[in-house]
Amino acid sequence: MAEEIINRVANSKLVTFNLEDLYPQGERVLFDIKDWLLEGFVLREKDFRESAKIHDWSHYEGKYVALTCSSDAIIPGWAYMLLSTYLAPVAKKVVVGDLEMLETVLYTEILQNLDVSQYEGLPVIIKGCSRRPVPQNAYLQLIRKLQPVAKSIMYGEACSSVPLFKK
Repeated sequence: MAEEIINRVANSKLVTFNLEDLYPQGERVLFDIKDWLLEGFVLREKDFRESAKIHDWSHYEGKYVALTCSSDAIIPGWAYMLLSTYLAPVAKKVVVGDLEMLETVLYTEILQNLDVSQYEGLPVIIKGCSRRPVPQNAYLQLIRKLQPVAKSIMYGEACSSVPLFKK
């Protein structure tokens, strides 16, 4: 008679934490100001202000926006601040940087407010593979948040996890 197969993972107190579950819904947009610069390198205040004034900002309604300049131009801080004044009423979030910076800022806000008390004394696996762009910094922030409460922290899947921390 064959022995019954027992799923020890399913019967354990092991908890999987998937950062992808916290992914904020909404379109991400990279706004490159290079095209608003003279020859892609020189910011002329009057022209820049005029471009901002006549631009149709409604395209960014409800979106997450990353402001960047893809050329090697030196952009004064006020330029991004000016664009932010136009975007603030329509966009969900505005940051200076690339799309990875945008994701990092979004996850930072989410993780700062995350209640991890439900993981007190439990072994936790932080799921590693995701279909959405979860930034590396989010994993670092999560482990920092979980370490004081979790019994142990692993990375990966239950069948092939890498141990990271154990009390």
